[in-house]
Amino acid sequence: MTDMSYVDGNMLDGPLRELFAVDLSPATSRCQSCGSLGPLAGLHVFSHAPGLVGRCPVCSEVILRLVRAPDRAWLDLRGATFLEVPMPAEPTYHRPG
Repeated sequence: MTDMSYVDGNMLDGPLRELFAVDLSPATSRCQSCGSLGPLAGLHVFSHAPGLVGRCPVCSEVILRLVRAPDRAWLDLRGATFLEVPMPAEPTYHRPG
């Protein structure tokens, strides 16, 4: 890869909203390589590959890979030890009853 330019992790918001019902931009992850904590919006995202690659802003290791095809998506988070997703206090769905 010769072009090392990237955009911030806010770019992942739209593509990840296709997969999840919540906004993952403020979700916190921990880098498996260096242990840094930070929001997905803080990742350095490279879109020069067949998909999107989110790298740790501290050590540059890969945290996230997202590839989208017309009928499916692949999400690889093996570079993160966890993903903490902020949720509303009350569910937004209604239970039958």
